[in-house]
Amino acid sequence: MILQNWWFTTLLGTDDPIQPPLRKDIRADVLIIGAGAAGISAALHFVGKGLKVVVLERNILGGSTSGKSAGFLTPDSELELSQLIRRFGVDGARDLWSVPTKGIDRMRSTITGHGIDCDLQRQDSLFLGIGKSGWADIQDEMRARTALGFDQTLYDANALTKIIGSNGYSGAVRYAETYGVNALRYCQGAKKILVGNGIEVHEASEVLSIEDHCARTHLGSVTADQIIVCADKLDRSLTRFADNVYHAQTFLSISEPLNDRMVASIFPSDRFQCWDSTLVYSYFRLTGDNRILLGGGDMLSTFAKNDLDSPRIINRVIAGFKEKFPQLRDLEFIQYWPGRIDSTRDLLPTVLKDERAPWLHFVLGCVGLPWATFCGDFAARHAMNGGNEPDKHYYDYFRPDRGFFVPLWLERVLGKQIVFSLNNGWAKYYQKDVQNNARTRAIVSGRHAGMT
Repeated sequence: MILQNWWFTTLLGTDDPIQPPLRKDIRADVLIIGAGAAGISAALHFVGKGLKVVVLERNILGGSTSGKSAGFLTPDSELELSQLIRRFGVDGARDLWSVPTKGIDRMRSTITGHGIDCDLQRQDSLFLGIGKSGWADIQDEMRARTALGFDQTLYDANALTKIIGSNGYSGAVRYAETYGVNALRYCQGAKKILVGNGIEVHEASEVLSIEDHCARTHLGSVTADQIIVCADKLDRSLTRFADNVYHAQTFLSISEPLNDRMVASIFPSDRFQCWDSTLVYSYFRLTGDNRILLGGGDMLSTFAKNDLDSPRIINRVIAGFKEKFPQLRDLEFIQYWPGRIDSTRDLLPTVLKDERAPWLHFVLGCVGLPWATFCGDFAARHAMNGGNEPDKHYYDYFRPDRGFFVPLWLERVLGKQIVFSLNNGWAKYYQKDVQNNARTRAIVSGRHAGMT
């Protein structure tokens, strides 16, 4: 396999010119720093608003985390619906589940409304259980979805083999209105929309400092009334909130194209986007040209301090996939690439307005394209409306000082990776905010007026 991001390969031969770097000092109404899914969503909010808007991206639009992702457009990211119910109760879970759902709707309407060529695939989600504990997880998720009045289908091991060509799973829950997408092509397509509507976009323009209303790059600066920071992997020199962001590493690979017989052997009727019930889960789906996109990792690499690029980990993921689908044992995977995903200690995003500098807004640690898309739009709306939008209570869910199992100060003793893994596991399997946190109870019961 070649160490290379497949999504960058798909840009070859397309008409997506790089926008020139910032080389001057300019004035704007709004500056957006970072242009992955969140930054693009924020920028799209200002289309047609008659404002001077500037976007600065250190790579190309989508060139970092968004453009390395598997492109799953599903409300699930790291937290299943059953885990949200345990943490926040039924009402709180419904409230939070609507965040990525709205993000999916926003991405899909942008793609279809503007005809962005980004391999949009309508694919139902299939959450797959492994072993006895995995079947219990599937049943928990089924009960959670039923409690919220959602539509879904439960499959036991026998029924599951009729829709997926493997005996390696103990059951599954299926639900619709989810999609797969080439996120890098989406971001580059959105760039055309932004530029075509008068928004000034500068790629290869890393922000080196933010002082008062001014953000500086190597060759220029932007002074703006409102600054929305949607960049990942922020340095402490840019914001004191950088310590709220953690990183989880995963690996992706892409196969050579499958023929029709091979496709039918794994998906006899419908194509799905799939992930399993293990803590460090594997996930896969088909692209529009019938390639298997397969991702995963292991415990050591997920929480590793430094980036890893050896094929050793993804080769184990591929071997595990082929054990479950032996009919694909001769299938070659041609490229692989690592990705370091921004996250938070409890896997929910952090979105805030800096109380010391209220013109500064931050969208941090969004896991999943739909979550990032909603949060970028949310920050843009509230930046221009003084934080008084009807959904302002999301600031409380996503505030940086929400409750965590292990506090930040313990990082000096335990180290960031250990603190992250402990908080990660606690949030996924034990945390119960709605029972233990009066502020959370107030949010989910609707008594959140003025809590910004």
